[in-house]
Amino acid sequence: MTSVGGGRKEPDAWRVVSGESEMFEAMILIGWLSAVALVAAGWQSVRRREAARQRLMESSELTEPGTRPIASGRRLRRRWIWVPWLVGTVVALAGWWFVGLNPAYVIAIALIVGLLGAQVEALAARQMEARLESQLADAIDIMIGAVGAGASVNGAIDAAMAESNRPLRPYLEEMAGRIRLGDDPNEVFRSLAERIPLETFLLFTSAMAVHWEVGGRLTSTLTAVGRTIRDRIEISRRIQSNTAQSQFSTIAIIGLTYFIAVIVWRNGPEPMADFVTSSLGRWFVAGSMILQAFGIAWMNWISKPRF
Repeated sequence: MTSVGGGRKEPDAWRVVSGESEMFEAMILIGWLSAVALVAAGWQSVRRREAARQRLMESSELTEPGTRPIASGRRLRRRWIWVPWLVGTVVALAGWWFVGLNPAYVIAIALIVGLLGAQVEALAARQMEARLESQLADAIDIMIGAVGAGASVNGAIDAAMAESNRPLRPYLEEMAGRIRLGDDPNEVFRSLAERIPLETFLLFTSAMAVHWEVGGRLTSTLTAVGRTIRDRIEISRRIQSNTAQSQFSTIAIIGLTYFIAVIVWRNGPEPMADFVTSSLGRWFVAGSMILQAFGIAWMNWISKPRF
């Protein structure tokens, strides 16, 4: 439809702009979904390679003469690693179904809740590992005192087990019980190191296995192992205290952006509403929120001590 001057009327132009906006929004949505699919595929590929490597190591150990399969037992697992992503998906779907949020905000909410929840779950797992390492250091001190007083290795393990608490106590009980029932001590120590995949437990079990094979002064060996474990714990605490300031600064800066957004909303609610409801504004806002969540996750990942 044309006007008297020969130009198109405003509704036709508005339909063209609206069609271009919807096409742009669809392209961005496809791009976001493709990125998420690539990340998921990469993560799955890494998990498959790790599982294949683990199976190869187990098969090579079983083919060696005189080896037996490791007895299954209590393992240190992150049981709730999938919960944050499930909660993020449920919250995002609830916002889309009940509130009618745009797909851009739905994707942003799912990723933000999943990433931040994963950081909380990882923090809880690190606290559990730190508690295990601290209890292991205390147990080694008890074993040193028991061996110095004339107790046998089994008696020292029993003394450490009696004075320990959860979460370490069940592992020590299983280790002492298997040795008492006649299992190969080297296999028992190797099984403990695989069930608790921490460097401190690998150091402790390796020292115990070597002493069981060749003998020697266990007191000096455990003293060196305990000192090394406590040094690692102290270094980890110092690293965490140094990174806490940078983490607080990052969270403060992110909070400042939301504070500025609230001020802009109060000063001009209509322009702000037009921006966050437009196709371009929705994806800009959702993208910035997702990048902030990824930044927090990346910062926590690079600040994790590895030594």
